[in-house]
Amino acid sequence: MSTVVALGGNALMRPGERGTAAEQLANLSRAVTALQPLLREPGLVLTHGNGPQVGNELIRQERAAEEVPPLPLWLAVAQTQAEIGALIAAELRPALAGRTVACVLTHVEVAPDDRAFERPTKPIGPFYSAEQGEQLERERGWAMVSDANRGHRRVVPSPTPLEIVELDVIRQLVTSGTVVIGCGGGGIPVVRRAERLVGVDAVIDKDRASALLARGLGAERLVILTEVPAVYRNFGKSNQEEIRELSAADAERLLPEFAEGSMRPKVESALNFGGETLITNFDALESALAGSAGTRIR
Repeated sequence: MSTVVALGGNALMRPGERGTAAEQLANLSRAVTALQPLLREPGLVLTHGNGPQVGNELIRQERAAEEVPPLPLWLAVAQTQAEIGALIAAELRPALAGRTVACVLTHVEVAPDDRAFERPTKPIGPFYSAEQGEQLERERGWAMVSDANRGHRRVVPSPTPLEIVELDVIRQLVTSGTVVIGCGGGGIPVVRRAERLVGVDAVIDKDRASALLARGLGAERLVILTEVPAVYRNFGKSNQEEIRELSAADAERLLPEFAEGSMRPKVESALNFGGETLITNFDALESALAGSAGTRIR
């Protein structure tokens, strides 16, 4: 059985944390403990987000611009792939009982005319107050949105992933028994121009990229780990209801109820994958794998 596990942001950073290497390693240690039931299975691929990290990297570059030339967003995605991949690998190795782990720097092709480039929606970086958000819009020209009721964040284009460039490499590693870390941050976004792949400034949604990867690998299961234990009807309201299982038709029907920057891309990713998808959090993972928690979309 092959499984693709998409790690949410809470695997690395918790609310109120600054995102130091020590904090991220401590969070990953807890995440790896929760992942133990999956680490025993063959054919495991881990993906991860990079929203806070890539936003922080851009801030570093802006503030150091007078000393060293800043890099474009797509290279910041590449940098954070390596950064987070190294952290995950450091925590995974002791738990793998001799199995090898490899982090694959992954490019993901997008369409150059994707409408997302005209409508930024992907939150990155730290949270700001409403006043700070307005100031950043004026002074830096950033697009800002209110995100998860925790403050305002910068948003950047998030085009639809079309092809995992290193798919064959990842497949070979998985077949050899290696645990693979890939599609970090949704992958480095590139467009095809003649025979070249050229980086573009965007951040691809990691759940959509994970679904594309899982489908390309012929995986039997996609596990999306997020901050909540399941998908809910009427989320955040007094009558919210946890959903234990959804057919594809039911998931499609409920899509308009889910927030665009939160649960909707996860459910859309499940539908795009086409196989069994489990949506839950680290605390409920073991119970969800046993069928008594989380949300399964079949």
